[in-house]
Amino acid sequence: MEEINIENTVDLIHKNQAVFFSSQITLSSAFRVKKLKKLLKTIVQKEKEIHQALFKDLRKSSFESMTSETIFVEKEIRKMIQLLPSWSRPQRVQSSLLNFPSRDYIIPEPYGKTLLISPWNYPFQLAITPLVGAVAAGNTVVLKPSEFAPNTAKIINEIIAEVFEPEHVTVLEGNVSMATALLKKRWDYIFFTGSTSVGKIVAKAAAEHLTPTTLELGGKSPCVVDASAPIKTTAKRIVWGKFLNCGQTCIAPDFLLVDQKIKAELTQQIIKEIQKAYGEDQSLSADYGRIIHEKHLSRLKDYLHGQNIVFGGNIAQDSLYFGPTIVDEPALESPLMKEEIFGPILPIVSYESEQHLHEILENGERPLAFYVFSKKNKFVNSLFSKYSFGGGVANDSIIHFANDNLPFGGIGNSGMGAYHGKHSLVLFTHKKPVVKRSFWFDLPGRYAPYPKSLSFLKFLIKNL
Repeated sequence: MEEINIENTVDLIHKNQAVFFSSQITLSSAFRVKKLKKLLKTIVQKEKEIHQALFKDLRKSSFESMTSETIFVEKEIRKMIQLLPSWSRPQRVQSSLLNFPSRDYIIPEPYGKTLLISPWNYPFQLAITPLVGAVAAGNTVVLKPSEFAPNTAKIINEIIAEVFEPEHVTVLEGNVSMATALLKKRWDYIFFTGSTSVGKIVAKAAAEHLTPTTLELGGKSPCVVDASAPIKTTAKRIVWGKFLNCGQTCIAPDFLLVDQKIKAELTQQIIKEIQKAYGEDQSLSADYGRIIHEKHLSRLKDYLHGQNIVFGGNIAQDSLYFGPTIVDEPALESPLMKEEIFGPILPIVSYESEQHLHEILENGERPLAFYVFSKKNKFVNSLFSKYSFGGGVANDSIIHFANDNLPFGGIGNSGMGAYHGKHSLVLFTHKKPVVKRSFWFDLPGRYAPYPKSLSFLKFLIKNL
């Protein structure tokens, strides 16, 4: 009976949004700007409630909630409001002499009904940021937030209900049954953020209707540290990127590949930086988060079986605490080194030479992120040019996410499509080409019977 109710709810929303989109009200840039301004105002007003919800779900500090969730979203909305007036206008492009005389345009238009499925690790930011892009481009939206962050899902639902009509944008909370019902419907665009395994399910469902899809996934993002890197600064930046949000960040450094000459010193400095950031007892730190649920905690715990733990490994099942943990030289064939960790476990693997480094890196899938710490530009550039990845940073970690001038997304096993800032507008917009011709001239030889000689046609094609 519950599944029938879910399907009826989805069916009704789907039909209502189709009717709303057909009315073409979302084609007005003024309408879109008005909605985005109201969304921004509502988020700012409810910022404290959003932070409280994030604390309940992930024990995020207010500072971390602000810097990695709400400020990012507010910045994205302001960017969209700024871009919309110019971006929504038809853009004239250079005509081809083969079509002379003509005026050629690219007309931005929304795809239509979009489905967004968001994750639990940054449950506010990763739900609202793509939603902003979809709305700015003129689409309708059904957002399915993660059921594993229920408090954040609730406040998101309240915000969306206050700003939008449900036939324009609506939030449908629920578990796998809700996601399954939504994926059965024919959408004009699907945006999914989550694991690679679920991403494949989404892609398969989208393929049934040839629906264009963006998949923001993950993978094992390597972090290479060569002997020239300054130990203290490198350790501080790795610790920040790895243990932010209790390691539950898709672009966190998944494992370190360290020149063996500095491995021992770097390991000790990383331990010092962990203690400096979160104290001697990290469970007491107000700045250290918690694992999302018991199943995920148990999964992380299993990774430690048989490993050489040189720091941490402290777990409190009842409070979902999993302390910052360092594992020394795990076997490359172990699950720890084969699967995305997505938690506060940092494996450190040494390499003896560049050839040895390449042998390790070449065995992995294309990751969402790639990090290199080195003072040698030639070494950094060689790694960035040799390997394919979603986004890379030299001498820091995860900071590329904050620049909305850069597209954010994966490649291969780590996803497809990219967004943020103007790239979000591009992503959720179909660029419709239009040619407007005059009646007064046609190229000679265009129509049958065709000329016997092709030399004039070849000359035109080569020179136009």
